[in-house]
Amino acid sequence: MAAPRQPHQATYDAIVIGAGIQGSFAAYHLAQRHRNTLLLEQFILPHSRGSSHGQSRITRSAYSQETYARMMPDSFRLWQQLEAEAGTSLYRQTGLLMLGPAGNPELESYRRSLGDGEFLDATTLAQRFPGFRLQAGEAALWDGTGGVLFADRALRAVQDVFRRHGGTLRDGEKVLRIEPGAVLTVTTTAGVYRAPRLIIAAGPWTSGLVAPLGLHLPLQPLRINVCYWREKAPGTSGVDRASPCFITVGLSHAPHSIYGLPALEYPGLVKVCYHHGSPTDPEERDRDSPGSFQPNIALLSSFISTYLPRLEPQPALVETCLYTNTPDENFILDRHPKFSNIIIGAGFSGHGFKLAPVVGKLLCELSLGEKPSHSMAPFAITRFPGVLQAAL
Repeated sequence: MAAPRQPHQATYDAIVIGAGIQGSFAAYHLAQRHRNTLLLEQFILPHSRGSSHGQSRITRSAYSQETYARMMPDSFRLWQQLEAEAGTSLYRQTGLLMLGPAGNPELESYRRSLGDGEFLDATTLAQRFPGFRLQAGEAALWDGTGGVLFADRALRAVQDVFRRHGGTLRDGEKVLRIEPGAVLTVTTTAGVYRAPRLIIAAGPWTSGLVAPLGLHLPLQPLRINVCYWREKAPGTSGVDRASPCFITVGLSHAPHSIYGLPALEYPGLVKVCYHHGSPTDPEERDRDSPGSFQPNIALLSSFISTYLPRLEPQPALVETCLYTNTPDENFILDRHPKFSNIIIGAGFSGHGFKLAPVVGKLLCELSLGEKPSHSMAPFAITRFPGVLQAAL
């Protein structure tokens, strides 16, 4: 169902392009600060073309990178604030297991981020969570704050509260042109809008929007398999059965992490996915050869047979999602190097949803010229050489 149409208005205090979770939170924070804000979305809402759809995402306190670990308490607080404003539950605490070789440096950094995380050996893990099987020399780190964010519900909630604060959401409007200046002009398929500040949070479409502004960002869209696996005994792995989320770290046969969530979206189907995918064009992703997915599915099947023996080893359902990765898998949150009133949020690399309330706040602070509430150094555009080019 499309978002309700609102009266046309040509001039705003701020424009945000992209009504995924990051752009929606940026617009929400601007509206909370009483800025008359327009949020533009190229597709009719709700849609499944980008990176914010689906019913569930993992959240956690544990992070191997200190930057994100320091942001997570703020993120939890802001999620709770949105729950209170929206009057709905957006998070279910299930706990999170991080599985990997004992003594693995990344696993140890996760432990440090928790202060004093609890390690479980194979026997203890099997007793507490019978659905999991560790291999020799492996351990599991427990993050009791971890759990499931209800993604679709969260996206609707932040957009509803944004509108309640006076914000305007216009979907089904593709941006055709951005004209920089002290007052920027944004031309869409349905109108022309002006504002002194602009935030671009357009996921895999960001590169195409900023290229005419002389910026070449090293963003790689990836098409990701979202796989669901049937329980051999129905009802053993649901969120109401004390089943935790999990992430793998440092497994020799899985160069990238494998992650999983309890049965939630589809009854009896557990979500287990590989944190990597195939390069794609966001406009052409449905035309890619499905054969490119088979190695990842075979890797997941082998993992499930070994570590999750209560699940059938062949996927019952495979959907797709898009990541937009940077080379270092850290976000881009920065001003355009030439046009300081254009703010860019991009490259969330498959781990941005849980941090969206903080990301939106930082993008809002940048656009208003406020001192950012967290260090922005890890997210600078200039960490990538050669990004600034002659405008087309």
